[in-house]
Amino acid sequence: MTRVLIVDDHPAVGAGTKAMLEQESDMKVDVIDHWDKVEDLLEQYLYDILLLDLYMPGMNGIELAKQIRKHYPDLTLLIYTGFDLSTHFNMLVEANINGFVSKTAASEQLVTAIRCALRDEVVIPLHLFKQLRRSEASVSQTNESQEGSGLSLNEKEQSILKEVASGFTNREIAQALHMSQRSVEYTLTGIFNKLNVRSRTEALFKAQELGLVSKS
Repeated sequence: MTRVLIVDDHPAVGAGTKAMLEQESDMKVDVIDHWDKVEDLLEQYLYDILLLDLYMPGMNGIELAKQIRKHYPDLTLLIYTGFDLSTHFNMLVEANINGFVSKTAASEQLVTAIRCALRDEVVIPLHLFKQLRRSEASVSQTNESQEGSGLSLNEKEQSILKEVASGFTNREIAQALHMSQRSVEYTLTGIFNKLNVRSRTEALFKAQELGLVSKS
């Protein structure tokens, strides 16, 4: 029997997912609607896999996954979300999760994602798979441009500047990238020092001029 725990702050979503999965004769599903109940259940029951909602009040699914990993390093974890994952793909990988699945997935797709994760396999949506190759090419082009300037920005710095280009405030950037606002401000200060500028706008323009970030 495969024991599944769903952590989702929307009770209707959790109940619907439970009903779908328990159509499989070998799946038993529990649902909780708040992240702070996870530890108690993990102490009581031996789960095979957890489905974690990406956005929840108090703690998002990525941070919850990191917290669970500290005490249960071998537990299989899937991010379960209705949002576009493309902007969070790198963070999801770095969080050491076993994969992700959309809340819009059909029952068969959801079951397949779970069974693959339990075999240490990952199912990646085709649109994300195609983006991996484009990201690799983009990094190569950026590196070529950086060689001439002698400057470079790490992935976090580039991500923050891309959010700046979208017109987001520091607070909105922190929420979008799952960082503290202080961390965003500290990183921006580092960018200012690297580029010898004094504002977010100057930093963005100079980074684009030097080819450190894309203008698109």
